[in-house]
Amino acid sequence: MPASTLPDASGPARHVTAAGHRLYTLSLEAFPHFRVNAYLFVTGDPRRPAYSALIDAGSADPASTSGLAAGLEAVRAHEPGVSWEGLDRVVATHAHPDHVAGLPFVRGLTGAPVAAHVLDVPGLADPFAARDAQVARVEAAIRWSGVQDPYLTRVRNRARNLMLPEGVTVQTPLTDLQDLDGVFRVLHTPGHAAGQVCLVVDEVLLSADHLLPLNSPPLMPALVHPQLGLRRYLASLDRIERLDGVTVAFGGHDAPMLQWRDRVRDLRDRYADKLRATLDALDTPASVMDLTRRLHPRLNDRQALLLIDQTAALAEYLVQEGSVDLSVTEAGLALFSRV
Repeated sequence: MPASTLPDASGPARHVTAAGHRLYTLSLEAFPHFRVNAYLFVTGDPRRPAYSALIDAGSADPASTSGLAAGLEAVRAHEPGVSWEGLDRVVATHAHPDHVAGLPFVRGLTGAPVAAHVLDVPGLADPFAARDAQVARVEAAIRWSGVQDPYLTRVRNRARNLMLPEGVTVQTPLTDLQDLDGVFRVLHTPGHAAGQVCLVVDEVLLSADHLLPLNSPPLMPALVHPQLGLRRYLASLDRIERLDGVTVAFGGHDAPMLQWRDRVRDLRDRYADKLRATLDALDTPASVMDLTRRLHPRLNDRQALLLIDQTAALAEYLVQEGSVDLSVTEAGLALFSRV
């Protein structure tokens, strides 16, 4: 059965899978000028669904939570049996604020069990402890990268942000290749996030932030967490590229990807170009901060932190691949030099 898209006036966009399941895209304003996708998956009779699941919950911002509530209500025009009370499952694809900070709001509306990767379970249950651990890891990364003002304060402030405003219990810890509810096949795809999962159902890949149509997902080095970094990310890209029968991917942001394998190849090519540029920039030894300035001489404040993180991930990958040597000073500063 081909996909069908409802016009905006009729409600959220809808994809009908080959088996007749319905997937609704709920586009939410997670933060000002920044949108995120949550998804509502429904099977069975629209008046009495056999199963319904919410994939991701948006942020805790009022615009996001109100948009989520309005999105489910709009779906009811086509699925009158869908309700918060009748929801069977909530899935968190990865523990980033734009995807999970809305979970406490959702928990106030439904008793549906929450599923998330086992690595994300502690942080979702106790976001305050997760923040403290993150602050400690980021301080080590600051020394390693040589981050300086005007960016130093911003990096520290970012680390102090809570993942979600209060803890949420995860009833179903997910692992790789798990069959969730007899509906979704779970793929652990780390790189962008340690607990990042993608879901496969029929011909659909719910790729979350692992695969996006317009942007490369932000990467941090594995120094921050062993499940992060470019090596993990590229290996996860390889995994999804080998999937059989998937004809469309729905990401955590922006539009569906019909040519999603082309997007995988494009991302791999873009990272190859970035790695070559990083290696070329190491004509003399450099820290991550030095290297970021060489690669981006017109570094703007809006993108600075993401580019510092990305440069750290690129340099780390080149060390892992043996193209670059790494030495660390007594102060903990990493210096990279071409082999």
